[in-house]
Amino acid sequence: MKKLLSVLLMLLCTSLIAAPSKKLWDVWSPYQASSNKTIDHEQYQDFLNKYVYKTKTGVNYVRYSKVTKTDKTALEAYLKTMSQIPIAKYSRTEQLAYWINIYNALTIDTVLKHYPVKSIRDIKLGGWFSAGPWDAKLISIDDKQVSLNDIEHRIIRPIWNDPRTHYALNCASYSCPNLQQKAYAGKTINAMLTSDAKQYINSKRGVDIENGKLYVSSIYDWYQVDFGGNAPSVIKHLQQYASPKLKQQLQQYHDISGYRYNWQLNGN
Repeated sequence: MKKLLSVLLMLLCTSLIAAPSKKLWDVWSPYQASSNKTIDHEQYQDFLNKYVYKTKTGVNYVRYSKVTKTDKTALEAYLKTMSQIPIAKYSRTEQLAYWINIYNALTIDTVLKHYPVKSIRDIKLGGWFSAGPWDAKLISIDDKQVSLNDIEHRIIRPIWNDPRTHYALNCASYSCPNLQQKAYAGKTINAMLTSDAKQYINSKRGVDIENGKLYVSSIYDWYQVDFGGNAPSVIKHLQQYASPKLKQQLQQYHDISGYRYNWQLNGN
């Protein structure tokens, strides 16, 4: 009986960290290819300017404990403004910047509402057995209740099918790709995504070669399907954005020895 309970607990824990599959929420598919309209993210940028900083390890942290009541209210106001935008009337690039900024701002807002916490996974909005806040409906957009998982797995991943988006979405954790100090914008999003990919892959949080073995972020395990579906395809993806030295090192590998991830909160 005790052994059975241990197995069930292990399976439960595994399911809690497994990534949802991507499944299109078709209502968000419409866009205006000819649209030149842009979305103002200045209010969010003001927050980033004040509270996001780069640590000596290269990880961007958030000064959660220093955020004033006024700035918490301002961040909530930004999210409310975003929720009222008729996003179907914008171009694909403007839409992508919009969804990424909302995801990251919502994540910050959620942490702030439950701070202090050691990890975002401690915020169990879905009940005791939930692994974090990702399934909770946190915002209403066009009269539809939307969660962080909706944004990532039902909107961004299936619509854009671009593995670089994984480097832009921040889960408020040490091992996550950095919460960037600059808000995303449609006109610069392609360059920013490429920069994000290079930054993460060339950090030890993304790729680490230790004692001759290749270890990578758990992102490449959870979302392997987005990076080609197998270890060789993941390595090929890594080479695409690796520095010359790392690219040369990766050429000798055809498999991955292990996956790592630290859920410690990205701030204090």
